[in-house]
Amino acid sequence: MQYSLLLISAEAADAGVTEEEMEPFRAAFDAYGKSLDAAGVLVSADILQPVAMSTTLTLRDGSLKIQDGPYADTKEKLAGTFVIEVPDLDAALAWAEKCPGAQYGVIEIRPSAIAFRNGQWQSTI
Repeated sequence: MQYSLLLISAEAADAGVTEEEMEPFRAAFDAYGKSLDAAGVLVSADILQPVAMSTTLTLRDGSLKIQDGPYADTKEKLAGTFVIEVPDLDAALAWAEKCPGAQYGVIEIRPSAIAFRNGQWQSTI
């Protein structure tokens, strides 16, 4: 089963974290990604740029609207994702517990319902 580990935290700049203070976390994320890969469970991983770099698009009311910035202004923001393929929620929780982001933020573990594989949509439930 595929699970997305969604890293949610305050951004470093908002939390007053310096570049120098970030270095140990970068090393920890590097080691974490390599351990996921070595275990054969890593599908993909992305650490996102700051929310100030985001653009939001909608067609909700029939016309295209594009705005700079996030959809919602919150203290904690989506900082990155790890998609893993593991047998069950217990295994996903075990990997989420090892994520360095859990030390200063929240890891939301969400199972995939449908995945695009081999050119078609497939249920993962």
